Amino acid sequence: MKPTFRMLTLAALMAGAPLAALAADAIPADQAPRFVGKEGMVCGKVEKTRYAQNSEGEPTFLYMGGAFPRHTFSARIPGDQRNKFKPTPEELEGRDVCVIGTIQRDASRAEIAVTSPSNIKLATIK
Repeated sequence: MKPTFRMLTLAALMAGAPLAALAADAIPADQAPRFVGKEGMVCGKVEKTRYAQNSEGEPTFLYMGGAFPRHTFSARIPGDQRNKFKPTPEELEGRDVCVIGTIQRDASRAEIAVTSPSNIKLATIK
């Protein structure tokens, strides 16, 4: 197990079995494109957030795995789900999170379409 994810695993074990089962398979955001088509938990620092109000569905993007626009992974939150997030998506900028779901391809990057706030967990990554 990579040292950067040891604290994440410990936190997941303390939080309960379902997340603990996934913690052993945590995928760093910069490696997410290798796991397209698979269910997984992608973890990393949210480098930037963007609320695309003028786009279809008014999504909010959490960019991870490098600085925008050269990021390797994004989490896409539908506009109708934005107000359900506490902390808000913008408050996640600069914080470590894990995003759970099916990893899909979006252009040359990986993406998880977030279906509920339970798909995003704050993490401690060292």
